[in-house]
Amino acid sequence: MRQIAVRNLHDQVIQEIGRLIISGEIKPGELLPREEALAQRMAVSRSALREALKVLGSKGLIETKQKTGTRVRDPRYWNQLDADILGWRCASMPTEDFVEKLVEMRAIIEPAAAAAAAKRRTAEQLARIKQAYEAMDAAVDQDAWTKADLQFHEAVLDASNNELMGSLFSVIETALGTYFLLSARKAADFKYSLPRHFAVYDAIRLKRPESAREAMAGMIVDSRANIRRRSRSKAT
Repeated sequence: MRQIAVRNLHDQVIQEIGRLIISGEIKPGELLPREEALAQRMAVSRSALREALKVLGSKGLIETKQKTGTRVRDPRYWNQLDADILGWRCASMPTEDFVEKLVEMRAIIEPAAAAAAAKRRTAEQLARIKQAYEAMDAAVDQDAWTKADLQFHEAVLDASNNELMGSLFSVIETALGTYFLLSARKAADFKYSLPRHFAVYDAIRLKRPESAREAMAGMIVDSRANIRRRSRSKAT
């Protein structure tokens, strides 16, 4: 029980400091308070604090030097695909810059994954894609839609039968979930992209790689345009 309690404190410190850094409340180049003061402020032991700082250091967020103390590193050193970092970025509401970078990454990876799925998918994998599509069609609210949307994209990546692509989904799942929810909320009808998803599914079903690639690329372009359009209308 004591070990669990210590672990929870350790995780709380990681979460609190990580969010402060990612949200910009503690800026790159700034020093964290000295160890004793920080441990007291966060009501944890110095050993628990040290362990938490090691984890944050392994994520590239901070570096500790003997004479100068612990400093926040420049964002170019952060492990941007770390699940915690992605989660913290999404929790602080994605900036336009972050959304654009996420869309760019999707545009590189997902059309290729859809094409690979059309070449290599099994009947069972196709059934998973269809099941996710049907769940999207049956969704009655944005949360249900987003959950099914994630399942759809996960199933397509899995059907590529490229374990590296499949593993990538688990890394970016948090960011994609936030993106899909943002896209749905900015749409007049959150099911606006259902025909695009069907086109991807159908091309994979018919084993037409280039059609699957084009359908997925079109979906991403459409989603990006929808977010931009709704953002502009809100600003005016």
